Amino acid sequence: MDQLVSMITEKFGLPEDKAQEVIGMVVNFIGDKLPEPIASQVTGLVGGGGMAGGAADAAGGMMDSAKDGLGGLLGGGN
Repeated sequence: MDQLVSMITEKFGLPEDKAQEVIGMVVNFIGDKLPEPIASQVTGLVGGGGMAGGAADAAGGMMDSAKDGLGGLLGGGN
């Protein structure tokens, strides 16, 4: 999360607290539009503190959800 906050503050000249607010608004917006298992992964990714470990966990969880969904669509399963 710190890396994302830093990128936003540098690119748009916002103070850190405002950059964090923007990130929160975007995450909430995206979370409201996604199905629950994926929305939880997105909010956990950003709200969970560190990007590195959280990103890896969230990406793995999202991939598992996507595989499960595609397997069901294609008639296969895990």
